[in-house]
Amino acid sequence: MEIKAVLFDLFDTLILIEHGDAFYVPSLARLHEFLVKKGINVSFEDFRRAYSAARDALYAEAAENLEEPHFNLRVAKTLQNLGYNFDSSSEIVTGATMAFYEEFMKYLRIDENAKEALRKLHGKYKLGIVSNFAIPECVCKLLEMHGLDVFFDVVVVSGAVNRRKPSPEIFRKALERLGVDASETVFVGDTVDADIGGAKKVGMKTVFIERRQQKEAEHTCPDQTIKSLNELQAALERC
Repeated sequence: MEIKAVLFDLFDTLILIEHGDAFYVPSLARLHEFLVKKGINVSFEDFRRAYSAARDALYAEAAENLEEPHFNLRVAKTLQNLGYNFDSSSEIVTGATMAFYEEFMKYLRIDENAKEALRKLHGKYKLGIVSNFAIPECVCKLLEMHGLDVFFDVVVVSGAVNRRKPSPEIFRKALERLGVDASETVFVGDTVDADIGGAKKVGMKTVFIERRQQKEAEHTCPDQTIKSLNELQAALERC
């Protein structure tokens, strides 16, 4: 069947996270610094313990249904653990979330081949993003900052729809918004279970960009495997 659409994962597919999880502690520290300036009188050590407890509890609740609550809820629950009662939509909570992702963005860089690859596909296929991330505002800001937003017809982020890959629902939302069938769509991603396995279960063809070795790759069997985005156009033509 003719391919009409290509959907992409974002992180470590189009935009690379440098140095693994090195961003996490500095991002939490930036968030904590914001809260202290707003009158939340708590040490970083106590804050981090409360944050970890809130995060882990939310992960446990969400795991079974592959839910992805917005990061704001994590911040609000952390503050509740510390004895402060703020709604997840309050300015303090949303400002703290912004402080976190502004620091996080310092650890990102666009793949050197991303723009050219998208330029070649734009107009030939409908293009979209399906990303697992609890802060959808950050995804939108990144796409605009790197000039990638002009290429995409749809952007679906887990924190906005409360479903994360490999949940079929997040893929189907993107397909519905594009007005295409799964059989007419290719998904491009770097994670075997979430990206390749999830997309295949919905009925999409898949292109695996091999950023690192993953044992699951032997069993998931993407339709095509590439090592660089400059190989993508040829891989799509083989799908």
